[in-house]
Amino acid sequence: MRIKNASQLVAVCNKGETYKAGKDQNNVVTIQNGTVIVDNNGKILDLGTNEEMESKYGDHNFQTELDATGMCVLPGLCDAHTHPVWSGDRVHEFAMKLAGATYMEIHEKGGGIGFTVKCTKESTHQELQNLLLKRLWRMIKFGTTLVEAKSGYGLETETEIKMLKILETVKKQVPVDIVTTFLAHSIPSGSDAARATEDIIQNQLPAIKERIEKGEIKPKLIDVFCEKGVFETEHARRILESGKELGLEINFHGDEIAYTGSAELGGSLGALAISHLEKISDEGISALAVRPTVAVLLPTTAYVLRLAVPPARKLIQNNVPVALGTDFNPNAHCLSMPFVMNLACVTMGMTLNEALVASTINAAASMNCSKTHGSLEVGKFGDFIILDAPCWEHLIYQMVDPPITSVIKKGVVVYCE
Repeated sequence: MRIKNASQLVAVCNKGETYKAGKDQNNVVTIQNGTVIVDNNGKILDLGTNEEMESKYGDHNFQTELDATGMCVLPGLCDAHTHPVWSGDRVHEFAMKLAGATYMEIHEKGGGIGFTVKCTKESTHQELQNLLLKRLWRMIKFGTTLVEAKSGYGLETETEIKMLKILETVKKQVPVDIVTTFLAHSIPSGSDAARATEDIIQNQLPAIKERIEKGEIKPKLIDVFCEKGVFETEHARRILESGKELGLEINFHGDEIAYTGSAELGGSLGALAISHLEKISDEGISALAVRPTVAVLLPTTAYVLRLAVPPARKLIQNNVPVALGTDFNPNAHCLSMPFVMNLACVTMGMTLNEALVASTINAAASMNCSKTHGSLEVGKFGDFIILDAPCWEHLIYQMVDPPITSVIKKGVVVYCE
């Protein structure tokens, strides 16, 4: 494939960076009047100005050739945090929130995660799979080509395994790369944090290990909802350490509604990423900067729950790589990374460049995929979005209806307006 004559070819990186932090997060590499070439394996073979690429490949024939005159070409977007496998919407709870109910008040009354767990358990494999496929295709339409996807609406072995198997099945059915996460999301009705922790360590994780060894599922990450009234810090530590022993990278929810010392915990465990972080401490920020651990910020959640936003500026200023995710779930029903990027700029004070980096190379880094995704560099997958706009910033500026004309996955057009 050759995509030529792009007004802007937005590479994001050009030095093989696996993440960007500090002042470098505001640096986006752009080639004016550019061309990119993808080989027969779906990987980027070369890129540069039109003149450079014409001099090198002018006598080559291409199976697919796209003329991007007047348009911009960017890397496919990477969504760093989603909960896409569930049934039973919670639109009724949205009305409750508007009337003043808090997230934890709804949770304590059996709503929230508990309601979704009930509906998900009652749904068949096929029903959940069909819902998931529709959601993934909507994500693709908004430019997502790599997505992190969690289990977590089972709270017991059988349903958690069912969710992980569904994610494995759809990997073969939809043109988006999926990084699967096992999530210890909440405490089952009638149990408590101590018993739920033991069940996860003694029953759920061993069952997951067995299915991994059989090749039935391929989770890469371990997650826990570290929150007061759910899994508090020491419970979370035990679950994360047990997951790490199975070879899963640590990428978890923390410091969202209340301060729990999650960032300090993640730093001590060498976590790959931590999400939310609305209540992170200064000591937690310092802990994240060591590895560094990627801070996955989720502006949709703060927006829907009317929470104070995470301190994006302070994180960036302290050299913590910041990524973005939709947090798609029944509480924050958003499938659009461009809208998330707009919220990040407007509500968290991020620059346009920082938001793009957070939705490409840094989001890929939060999934341990930044060597293959997140920028336009030789050897990486040929994942692109094409914008019908004079400059790439229109992706964020036109927030709810971005001018995406095409989405390309590994050199194949998978969505065309």
